[in-house]
Amino acid sequence: MITATNDIIFADPETDSYGGHQMNKIDIKVKPAFIAEQSDPEKNHYVFSYTVTIRNNGSTPAKLLTRHWVITDGDGLIQEVKGEGVIGEQPHLQPGEGFQYTSGTFMNTPFGTMHGSYQMIADSGEKFDAQIPSFQLAVPNTLH
Repeated sequence: MITATNDIIFADPETDSYGGHQMNKIDIKVKPAFIAEQSDPEKNHYVFSYTVTIRNNGSTPAKLLTRHWVITDGDGLIQEVKGEGVIGEQPHLQPGEGFQYTSGTFMNTPFGTMHGSYQMIADSGEKFDAQIPSFQLAVPNTLH
C-alpha cells in the first residue's frame, strides 16, 4: 500500500521577464509518498517515492540538463544526489508543455526533507536554475 501526502506546488521565483512575459518560468509540483511494503521500520529503513511534474510556463523552450537533490533525514544526516537529467532523460519542454516522473529514496528515520534544483537551458542558450523548495517525506501519523 502506498500512502501519499498532500501535493506540493512550487513556482520558480527566479524567472526572467521580457515585455511582461516570463521567458524562463518552470513550475514544479511534487507528490511524495511513503512505501510501506519496501520499508522495514524495525531496521530503521524507510522508503519514499516522489512524483515530480515539471511544467514550462514560460515563453521560451527549455531543456532540463542536471538535477541536484539534498535529502536530510530526521537525525540531520544529509545525502546529496547530483547527475544528468532525471530517470535517464533530459526533457526538452516547449512553452505549456510538462514532464512527469517518479523516483525514490530511503532514509534511516521515519521523516525528513528534500529540496533541490534542476539546471535548465533555454533554447537561447541561457542557463538558469529551477529551484525546488523543501518538502517533507514522512511516514503517516508520525510525530515530528
